[in-house]
Amino acid sequence: MEIKKVLNSVLEIVVLVVIALAIVIPVRTYVFQPFVVNGASMEPSFYSGDYLIVDEFTYNFIKEPQRGDVVVFDYPLNPNFKYIKRIIGLPGETISIKDGVIMIKTISGEEVVLNEEEYLSADLIKEWVYSNDLGEQTLGDQEYFVMGDNRNGSSDSRKWGTLPEKNIDGKVLFRFSIKEPTSQKIYD
Repeated sequence: MEIKKVLNSVLEIVVLVVIALAIVIPVRTYVFQPFVVNGASMEPSFYSGDYLIVDEFTYNFIKEPQRGDVVVFDYPLNPNFKYIKRIIGLPGETISIKDGVIMIKTISGEEVVLNEEEYLSADLIKEWVYSNDLGEQTLGDQEYFVMGDNRNGSSDSRKWGTLPEKNIDGKVLFRFSIKEPTSQKIYD
């Protein structure tokens, strides 16, 4: 009788574990992904040590990435590393940077100056060192131009090129900061 109770208890635990895995694995794989920020490239929006929840579902099933979205992706030059950056240019657009001003020629041919004041303070925009001018760069059908919010301390599309859409894991959905920001800006 005791053996039967033990076997029933073990069977209950096995069933519980199987059910939990059947729920957790698809959610973790196709819906949400945890991510911890490492580095100063997205300051002051995100700090090293911030814990993020990344929405993988939206870009796979609902809509395309939009300008201004903050995305987590596999670094194109080494997919073993995850990066976090803000989308600046969309597929088919032409991007140029001159004296810190980001110009975008849209698919329709309209030329616009990127207004970054939605997510960057005017003071931060003024601090940007304008040593990273970029001649016209036209994006392919499935390419994005991304930049870190800490323009002076970010390795991004200005240095390593465009971001292929297939490398994008998802959009940052939530941020949890467990400590006060203490890191300093890093200048390349």
